[in-house]
Amino acid sequence: MRRADRLFQITQYLRGRRLTTAKQLSEWLAVSERTIYRDIRDLSLSGVPVDGEAGVGYRIKPGYDLPPLMFNPDEVDALVIGMRMVQAWGGPQLSASAASALAKVVMALPKDKREFVEATPLFAPNIQMEAQQGERLETLRQAINSRHKLMLHYSDAQQRVSQRLVWPLALSFWGGLWMLAAWCEEREDFRSFRLDRVQQMSGSGYYPDRNGRRLSDFVRAIRSEQRHNRPGGLAPGLGQ
Repeated sequence: MRRADRLFQITQYLRGRRLTTAKQLSEWLAVSERTIYRDIRDLSLSGVPVDGEAGVGYRIKPGYDLPPLMFNPDEVDALVIGMRMVQAWGGPQLSASAASALAKVVMALPKDKREFVEATPLFAPNIQMEAQQGERLETLRQAINSRHKLMLHYSDAQQRVSQRLVWPLALSFWGGLWMLAAWCEEREDFRSFRLDRVQQMSGSGYYPDRNGRRLSDFVRAIRSEQRHNRPGGLAPGLGQ
């Protein structure tokens, strides 16, 4: 990769994330961390408003923007397959939003590039999730954004049903299976829940932004579990 292209890619990564470390950038771009530090310095000297420091992470100050981008064929493929997957597995609201976003991408391309979208030979199975499960996915997504507690009626692998008051933190998709990452008040610990095993759910007030119970803490717990090779009840993630 040319250095100019690498600097451009670094700028895109920093614009799209809250905080990005030099180690992450070096892995993504296949260069040394020393090269990344040098590139960050040069970007700052060129006027790009980079915040952060070595060992902590970097970001670009909000409000900074670049001219509209031109997608190459590989990038078009990535966008199209991603949006098609969301249309197939994202539930009603996300599905509609993905279709709208894809239409906007097509309109933003020059006419001679729009044919790449139609010609992309990558497809997601046209198998929509059950309507009820799609509605639950949307409820969970809204609960995460608004920090609403939820009471789950949940069936485990042995079909035992329990009620769990949880703080929903994030949703992850694993090839046809949606997982909820949450803090479980009953277990007083992080837990992962399969969406297809949730029988009912209802709101139960707000939960606070508390240290030790955030998504970042959940990720650290998962990494610690993996390092110690501790068997979990649910994969991926912490057990029930």
